This record gives sequence, C-alpha cells and structure tokens, in this order.
Amino acid sequence: MKKYFITGLLIWIPLVITFMVLAWIVGTLDRIIEWLPNGLQPRAALGFHIPGAGLVVSVLIVLATGLVAANVLGQRLVAYWEALLARIPVVKSLYYGVKQVSDTLFSSSGQAFRKALLVQYPRQGSWTIAFLTGRPGGDAAHHLHGEYVSVYVPTTPNPTSGFFLMMPRDDVIELDMSVDEALKYIISMGVVAPPTRKLAPRPALLDE
Repeated sequence: MKKYFITGLLIWIPLVITFMVLAWIVGTLDRIIEWLPNGLQPRAALGFHIPGAGLVVSVLIVLATGLVAANVLGQRLVAYWEALLARIPVVKSLYYGVKQVSDTLFSSSGQAFRKALLVQYPRQGSWTIAFLTGRPGGDAAHHLHGEYVSVYVPTTPNPTSGFFLMMPRDDVIELDMSVDEALKYIISMGVVAPPTRKLAPRPALLDE
C-alpha cells in the first residue's frame, strides 16, 4: 500500500507544481488586461471575462516592442529612453544592472552558464555543482594571482538563488554534462542523475 501511495505522489506532485506555476504566470499576465481603459476591455465588449486574454495581450506587446526596436527608428527611441533613465540616480543603477544580466542570459550570442563544473563548497571535501560564467573582471582581477574563473553556485531546489564565487582554475572540475542536465540534477536534489558518458578529450575550460 505504501509503495503504491508513494508512486502516486511521484506522479501527481510534479504535475500539480507545474500547473500551479503555469497558473500563476498566466494569472499574473492576465492582469495586464486591466491596464486597458474599461471601454477597450473584452469584458465590456463581450459581457464576460476571457481567461488568458491578458496573456495574449502581453505576447502581442512583447512582439510589437521587438518589432519596433528592430528598426532604426526604434533603436533611436530605445537609446533616447535609456539616456533619460541614465539621468535618474537610483533608477540608473537598477536598470543597467538588470539589463546587463538579462542581455547576458537571453542574448543568442551570450555565454552565461557556459559549462557545468564540480567545485568544493562550502568547505573542503564537500562537493557541489556550479556553472562557469567567465573570468573575474574589474579591480577584483588585479588582486587575484594566477588563473581564476568566475562560477555560480546555485541553491537546491531553487537554482535562481545562489552564490557568485571566484575560484582558482585548478580547483574546479569540468563535468561531461550539459547545463540542462546539471540544472535537473540540482533541482531534483540529486535524485535525477545525468547519464554517464565515455570521457573524451575536451578543450581548455575557457576556450569555448
């Protein structure tokens, strides 16, 4: 009986959590429709609420923004808007910080989370999964002697929070697993292990 109950839980828990997250995302985006004047809302025209209408409007707004920003005029408008934000002290720091992170993560040429690594954290002898993000930069690089790499150590089971570390190159081990496989491994708390592959010669850690 216990075996069947646990098997049922293993089927339903991922489904319920997935639907809860999707429902939250759709519900949040659905509220965007409330920004429209009352006369333009679907409820006023049809007499009833259409679930998901805000999600459709959100997608259309994002597509329209991308379409406008892709041409010369749109690029000038974006540049003017960023120049305006750059004059506001607090907004400038917040906006450009978020923009740099989003550009790195979502750009097609970006190299965020390049490779999965094995590192010792939070102490010697204790190992965890981390992701290569590049090399140390700025003034911090001037105080580090030898070859260092920048790594991100995510927390379990929520990989969106974690720790940024600058570690000696010799202290990290490159893993033969994709970033997606490593994320699944972290989120599952080590339950969903990536498949074992035959080791093959790999280029230097930061060559790719």
